[in-house]
Amino acid sequence: MKIIFHGAAREVTGSRHLLELDNGRRILLDCGVFQGKGLETEEMNRKLSFEPSSVDNIILTHAHIDHSGLIPYMHKNGFKGSVVCTNATRDLCAIMLADSGRIHERDTQTFNKKRLAKGLPPVDPLYTYADAMASMKLFIGVPWNIKFRIDSDLRVIFTNTGHMLGSSAVTLEIAGKEGKRMITYTGDIGRPHSAILRRPDPFPQTEILITESTYGDRLHESPTDSKNELLDIVYNTCVQNKGKIIIPAFSVGRTQEVVYTLNNFYNEGRLPRIKIFVDSPLSLNATSVFRLHHECFNEDILEVMESDPDPFGFNSLYYINTTEESKRLNSLNEPCIIISSSGMMEAGRVKHHIANNIGSPQNTILAVGYCSPSTLGAKLLRGEEEVSIHGVLHKVRASIKKIDSFSGHGDYTEMIDYLKCQDPEKVSRVFLVHGEYESQVAYRKHLQKAGFRGIEIPEAGHTYKLK
Repeated sequence: MKIIFHGAAREVTGSRHLLELDNGRRILLDCGVFQGKGLETEEMNRKLSFEPSSVDNIILTHAHIDHSGLIPYMHKNGFKGSVVCTNATRDLCAIMLADSGRIHERDTQTFNKKRLAKGLPPVDPLYTYADAMASMKLFIGVPWNIKFRIDSDLRVIFTNTGHMLGSSAVTLEIAGKEGKRMITYTGDIGRPHSAILRRPDPFPQTEILITESTYGDRLHESPTDSKNELLDIVYNTCVQNKGKIIIPAFSVGRTQEVVYTLNNFYNEGRLPRIKIFVDSPLSLNATSVFRLHHECFNEDILEVMESDPDPFGFNSLYYINTTEESKRLNSLNEPCIIISSSGMMEAGRVKHHIANNIGSPQNTILAVGYCSPSTLGAKLLRGEEEVSIHGVLHKVRASIKKIDSFSGHGDYTEMIDYLKCQDPEKVSRVFLVHGEYESQVAYRKHLQKAGFRGIEIPEAGHTYKLK
């Protein structure tokens, strides 16, 4: 039995880990695209280091595109197996992969115009909306904490990680000549005090652990402090400075958390009388999926819903759907909050909103999640005084703020607390994925203090035999 790390190895994108069992079955743990790498990204996503038709199953931890976004491309190029995940993950993938397909089509059209102007032949999109919809027939939804049999030698158990709606650690129970083997891949680990989601659940004792390390060297501020900080930013920007707040947030997860927090401020009478816009059709669709999966919610939001049946909507909140409506926000001359994707500020409508508002010191750009080092979001957070957006240089005069507690990733203490469901003496090997190398080195030391041994930080493409 062996495992090959094809993505999210010493970086935080492109999660793909290929497990080859002794009976010949090949299991791909997650199937994500690489994001935020400029011109490299397209080639990295197209150039697979394995044949899609050789993979028997994809086991999916959650719906974020850097974990799921290559599934239509795999299917388009010969993958015919099943995609096994939770029911909520399947429902989110139905809208997120379709949206991703439209984005690939639109971006390729723009790219081909430039190629044709240079006399170059056009290229095909990575995949289309139709490819994404066709791949959904492969999906099998499974509840949490139920053993799902893939074949006579392999069973899978999904357990909640609290990272996003439906997110799960996946434990593989593998039967072999020498007895049962247990391998767990945590996917992304959430936080114990999410505004919306249940806290992470323990997973069965495992022998081999593959786990994320995004915030392996950092601690988050407390959720209470962060909520107060958000309210302070709203008052300072919108009331005192008469400015706008642009909140780049992923359409699924972070957007709903921010909206729910603002909803509670509204219910408590603490929210100023300003308009709030969620400018993302995907956010609107994702919020509808959230409303269907109360099994993922924590007790706090369920209690709120007893008196407020729609915690993702209130009178001063507007969901923007069309491009025309989005463009009209550019000429809106009044204080407001605009929440738009993507969270790392690399794509989507939010780049236009940043371009239109970054030059005014009245305004605030507020990051509420992790930004990879090469992204526009990271450049702003590093304090760069001038940035390029759509090929145009912009002076950074707006205030740049960050609130970490809205991140869906646990910090290193929260991740280690989550792993305390394991007896470290019984875990023979640990592989750290989905993290920048410096964070992983720091996290390895924290894990060693917690009693874990045999900790590897794999490089992309490396193969490890699992004895």
